[in-house]
Amino acid sequence: MTTPGFDRPALDRVQNWFMAAITHADGVREGVTSADAGQHIQLCPGEEERVLTRSKALSAIDRLAIYGYAYFARLLDCLREEYPVLKKALGDELFDAFAAGYLQHYPSRSYTLFDLGTQFPQFLRDTRPALDIADSGADWADFIIDLATLELAFNEVFDGPGIEGERLLDQAAIMAVPHDRLPDSRLIPAPCLRVLALQFPVHKYLTAIRRGEEPIIPEPAETFLAVTRRDFIVRHFELSTPSYAVLSAILKGQTLGEALCEGVSRSGSTEIEETLAGWFFDWAAQGFFVGIVPPSGEVASD
Repeated sequence: MTTPGFDRPALDRVQNWFMAAITHADGVREGVTSADAGQHIQLCPGEEERVLTRSKALSAIDRLAIYGYAYFARLLDCLREEYPVLKKALGDELFDAFAAGYLQHYPSRSYTLFDLGTQFPQFLRDTRPALDIADSGADWADFIIDLATLELAFNEVFDGPGIEGERLLDQAAIMAVPHDRLPDSRLIPAPCLRVLALQFPVHKYLTAIRRGEEPIIPEPAETFLAVTRRDFIVRHFELSTPSYAVLSAILKGQTLGEALCEGVSRSGSTEIEETLAGWFFDWAAQGFFVGIVPPSGEVASD
């Protein structure tokens, strides 16, 4: 029922206004007159009952608030499920405080809840307390950011495209490329492959929590990881500094020769050339690559 003198809006306009009002990051009171809601029905503050009637016990805005609280409670539940280890590290109250702030800065805009937490590590990074000028080392905030980064990578790899049922690159396919053409060849990475550079060994903390242990926060230590999925199981592998540089370059589309130069630059030694073939064969065995593109452009795979 609408207020006399107010044209009854079409149902779809009411539905869209209702959705804009209850999903507004600052709450329904701001939502009912927000720009998003105004695209469907324009109201001034206090005019909610021109669209939605009150009940005997509740005003129109209070009725809307019930749905608004339920909506954001569901989003909080989703973030708790996406970042269970981060939630364990922070504690329920502090995690919910960060999550509530995140939802205000990054309100859900996607049709799927899969996208809800994708900016959470960036939010933590943007809102972290400033380091003391005298303290240039990593601190607890960096540990929390690293942990969120790793959990996001695990979530994306688990839910994203994988290599199950796909043909993969093997040692024979690599060796089939003439040796003198390898430097100008490019490896095609698996779609689920990620590499991470972290300040803490958070993978060990995450593994311990998943085992039901009560680990302490580890000391800072430069950590490089490869994360991928095989047989629907997310797996992670520790990388050395030069192997991380090489694998990162490959993921950026650089040739094997260019990737090797990156590794040499990070290691400060040309000795890694002797171990490079071993890396490639190990990585291929773990399903890191689905093919190799020689300079001719013809894709080779298993």
